[in-house]
Amino acid sequence: MSFPAFLRRAAQFWGDRTAVRCGARTLSYRALDERSTRLANALYALGLAKGDRVAIQARNCVELVEIECALYKAGLVKAAMNARFSAAEVSDLVQSSAPRVLIAGPGFTHYHAGTPGFESIEAFVAIGGAADGYADYETLLASAPARRMDIRMAPGDLAVLHFSSGSTGKVKAAMQSYGNRLAAFRKVLLSDSEVRAGDRLALLGPVTHASGMLVQPNLFRGTELVLFERFDPAEFLDVVGRLGITHTMMVPAMLNMLLAEPGLERANLATLRALSYGAAPMAPARIREAWERIGPILAQGYGASESTSGVARLSIADHAHAIAHRPERLASCGRPFAESEVRVVDEAGNDVSGDAIGEIVIRGDDVFQGYWGEPALTAETIVDGWLHTGDLARVDEDGYLYLVDRKKDMIISGGFNVYPTEVEAALYRHPDVFEACVIGVPDPTWGESVKAVIALKAGAAARPAELIAHCRTLIADYKAPKSVELVQELPKNPNGKLARKVVREPYWQGVDRRVN
Repeated sequence: MSFPAFLRRAAQFWGDRTAVRCGARTLSYRALDERSTRLANALYALGLAKGDRVAIQARNCVELVEIECALYKAGLVKAAMNARFSAAEVSDLVQSSAPRVLIAGPGFTHYHAGTPGFESIEAFVAIGGAADGYADYETLLASAPARRMDIRMAPGDLAVLHFSSGSTGKVKAAMQSYGNRLAAFRKVLLSDSEVRAGDRLALLGPVTHASGMLVQPNLFRGTELVLFERFDPAEFLDVVGRLGITHTMMVPAMLNMLLAEPGLERANLATLRALSYGAAPMAPARIREAWERIGPILAQGYGASESTSGVARLSIADHAHAIAHRPERLASCGRPFAESEVRVVDEAGNDVSGDAIGEIVIRGDDVFQGYWGEPALTAETIVDGWLHTGDLARVDEDGYLYLVDRKKDMIISGGFNVYPTEVEAALYRHPDVFEACVIGVPDPTWGESVKAVIALKAGAAARPAELIAHCRTLIADYKAPKSVELVQELPKNPNGKLARKVVREPYWQGVDRRVN
């Protein structure tokens, strides 16, 4: 069986049911199967062949789902770029990945054959209406046959170039094979086994990124995918009540926004059975607040682009047990599940335990094939078959993982290691803190000192000295911020996570030696 076969079966089982919805646009399972087949044939009519790359840039829309289905049917490689990537980033990525076709949504049809780096592109296709120099997407589909293609994908065939900025800020292309994607597919089905045909899954982040991992597994089981072009907490609450959303996934920044939304207390969330969060650490105090105000429906996942999907999970039952009996476990990202082999090791490759901190390493069918065009970086990342994540963690006696921080985010102040997420967790226990980002800044005495950049809740009036004193009641004095800067808003990266590198950079301008 394969993704195209799964979609054909879903179209037979649930043909007239809605498969994908975005705003007022809907697409049934039967229409999704037919239209994606037509697109696959249309791309071959443009001269493409198995293994060629197709670049995509669009905000969330139903077409992104049918494009992914078409690419699997045609054996083509998806090179989907986040809608928030800059023109310079897009040019670099296109030049590196050398796609032959670009499919662009509204607002992204300003690229052309003369755009620097676009020399490989032979055809430009516009979603949502004609554009100068672009073929119209709907016209392309209408002119193609609905003849089933018989392109076989082997586990090692490249399926996706997954673009991720990671902790360095440099956009990289993780090569995910067809076998990687099938491993991720199996894990989603195992971790969310209670999802049923007819359930509605709200995908709030870009389906070009982590949310896209949920597309194929949920089409397989007859779920309605409800895509949001952008996240607005009030709109989300309205859609949950109006459509009866049953499941959703958020990054912590979205959950923070939801908790700050005035309409939360009045919202009808009766149908919502699971709210998963991940992609960045979340403070235990904020998790407990969400559990109390949204409901006992929280689950957390940990994974990476390089592992194709989640490899550890803190389930709803785990959250309930932690709140009732093990409050410290709210700081955990869960336990490894399904096929992934996950270890936490020291510099010598030995497993750590207790309070010892090591790096998370992963082995399995889900581990990616390496970085496109980056053999040296690939060799650093995959060592003897193990993916070295760069994430530091410890493990408790029951096998729960506790993320400490990224290796590159760790602050060394006066010889002591300070982990920003631990300091941020303390800050989030102050009632006035909305968002916090802790960084190391140059210090002539200590090498680095701990600085917190904080956005307060609306109407809050906490002062820097108060926030520093608050931290000193909860963590060691060398970990507490030495300075606090209050800002209106903290920057986010294209996937909605706090952009620590952007916050940190101004303080290191002109410094010859950056301690980390």
